[in-house]
Amino acid sequence: MSAEPDGNDGPRALLAVYDDALPVVYGYFVRRCADRGTAEDLTSETFLAAMDAARKEAPPPPMTVPWLLGVARHKLADHYRRRHDRFSIPVAELPEPIDPADDWDAALDRIVAESVLARLPEHHRTVLALRYMDDCSVPECAELIGRTVHGTEALLVRARRAFRHQYPEPEGGQS
Repeated sequence: MSAEPDGNDGPRALLAVYDDALPVVYGYFVRRCADRGTAEDLTSETFLAAMDAARKEAPPPPMTVPWLLGVARHKLADHYRRRHDRFSIPVAELPEPIDPADDWDAALDRIVAESVLARLPEHHRTVLALRYMDDCSVPECAELIGRTVHGTEALLVRARRAFRHQYPEPEGGQS
């Protein structure tokens, strides 16, 4: 019989990984949110959801940083789903940028890239986001997703190929 009345070690497991996971989860949101306040809120929501899961009679698989990043991805998706006004601002009301050609091209490239990324399988999205958005090294990516370095390199090759396959060809035959 366990020393704890419910025998659940989930909260302790979460506490053990908290110090390592907090900067990774917060960094994940900072790179993907418009402001730090939203990143902080989503980080809190992620750890609250993890604690709720840890307190259940049948806690989730081992509390690890990659598992928490999965929770974070779901929280970010929920955040964007809640934002009904995301695309409701008419374009005519936006101020003109100082150099519209440069900003416009960069904004369009980002929108297209995010759209392509969203259509990829989750394991491809995860490894590409960690490597190119979060600037993790291949060994860091491998550790976060629970693969070997060579397995992660192979996954990156397949993920980049899938991304290029989905990315639209430039108009007018430009390269």
